[in-house]
Amino acid sequence: MFILAILLLFTALLLLWGSSRMLRSSGLPEGRLIYADARQWQPVVEPLFDPHYALTGKPDYLVQQGKYLIPVEVKSKEVKALPLEAHIMQLAAYCLLVHQCYGIRPPYGILHYPNRTFAVKYTPRMEAQVIQLIEAIKDSKAKEMALNRSHNSSSRCLHCGYQDICDQKLM
Repeated sequence: MFILAILLLFTALLLLWGSSRMLRSSGLPEGRLIYADARQWQPVVEPLFDPHYALTGKPDYLVQQGKYLIPVEVKSKEVKALPLEAHIMQLAAYCLLVHQCYGIRPPYGILHYPNRTFAVKYTPRMEAQVIQLIEAIKDSKAKEMALNRSHNSSSRCLHCGYQDICDQKLM
């Protein structure tokens, strides 16, 4: 009986060590995972939505740390030195959504690449930048391609998502 108890204790410690190692390698911060956009783990929940900015999005994870919800975005390609600006703005949009939907402003978000993980502070300046970007996108959509074509490549035009409404296409 004593040997069985020792064996069970050893197995429990081994499993605890393994799960701790997996959590560290995932890039997630410590805390309770409350949401995951991972179809193989659980049904996908509704996306976050903010009617004021007409913004919808689903971060890969939301992790609760104390009173804060930390959005986590996982990328599949490695990064050289710093996170890409587009990824930072995507994460900032998730921080904005978390703030609008849950009423608590996250102090930062996490960008996880296969080779690096970054904690990106969600500053008032970053919030202003993402709001400005949202407004610019809304304004651009409202003008329906008021921007001029920036190339002379018929191949790019052929594969463009605005081909149906563009008045400047090359074909």
